[in-house]
Amino acid sequence: MADHEPVNIREFEALARERLDPVFYDYFASGAQDEVTVRANEAAFTRLTLVPRILRGVAPPRLGVTLLGDETSMPIMLAPTAFHRLAHPDGERETARAAAKAGVTLIAAMLSTVAIEDVAAEARKVAPDPSLWFQLYVQPDLAITEAIVRRAESAGCGALVVTVDSPALGRNERGDRNDFHDLPPGIRCENLQGLTGADEPGSVRQVVLSPEISWTHLDRLREITDLPIVLKGVLHPEDARLAVERGVDALIVSNHGGRQLDTTPPTIDRLPLIADAVDRRVPVLLDSGVRRGTDVVKALALGANAVAIGRPAVWGLAAAGEDGVTAVLRLLRRELENALTLCGADSPRSLGRDLVQAARC
Repeated sequence: MADHEPVNIREFEALARERLDPVFYDYFASGAQDEVTVRANEAAFTRLTLVPRILRGVAPPRLGVTLLGDETSMPIMLAPTAFHRLAHPDGERETARAAAKAGVTLIAAMLSTVAIEDVAAEARKVAPDPSLWFQLYVQPDLAITEAIVRRAESAGCGALVVTVDSPALGRNERGDRNDFHDLPPGIRCENLQGLTGADEPGSVRQVVLSPEISWTHLDRLREITDLPIVLKGVLHPEDARLAVERGVDALIVSNHGGRQLDTTPPTIDRLPLIADAVDRRVPVLLDSGVRRGTDVVKALALGANAVAIGRPAVWGLAAAGEDGVTAVLRLLRRELENALTLCGADSPRSLGRDLVQAARC
């Protein structure tokens, strides 16, 4: 990996940047337009402080949680990120083995460069019953959506994570500057091969993003599958309430890592509003900006059941494949255990909002 294993996520990113093609690094690191939201996601965590409790006499923290029936080793999952073979030749195969080894949920991306069947097979080499979910962009053509869902079901995925913040593609200026519009030869979106209208061999974007996608499409998705449905990209509490009323099984508070609409608010700032709107009726997850175990504690205290990491896993993958992703997850686990202990908490469930307060300037 390096002369010494990185000691934090920023060092993993620095190592990944050294090893990645600069165009590919820009693809993973960049966001929309001025990248205001990319920066704000991380900065927002630093504006929150932790107020620890003392002399609690607690046992060492227990990190295991259950999400939609899946038992996981800690409240950190891998968010769906596209094109892992740009970071490592074996791509999502390496990521899947690392997630299974760590006992965490992997949300496999629809725009994966390894087919979902192969991702699942790799995970099962490590664990007999890995926690594997599938991220989906609902397509205007229901037949295409159904074909993809059937593949996810057959592969043993335990939930569908529907990305709902993408009625159009965010404007990525780094990508435009690099003229990055086609995947390298031999790399393609494997889950979309053979589907009408979605099988251009090298295009970076092979999904149809449509502003016409609506709650009606979600109702149709419910009709074709019994898998739990998770909405990813919820920032407004009214949307959260509507989702619960329509039978959605979980929500992910997300701004797509700052890659869609620039200047959207940081997810940690929106989390308490969404948690209040949901009122514990379904699990609430959070992604975008998590880089430290203390970030995880803040999110859990403010109402999240778990968090998901995207770029940190990619940095680990680029740094050292499966071993790099494993090291990232091990690092965050240690940081989370340490932060919980120092806060006087014996589990994620014992955290409350009184633990977190805004920093005074």
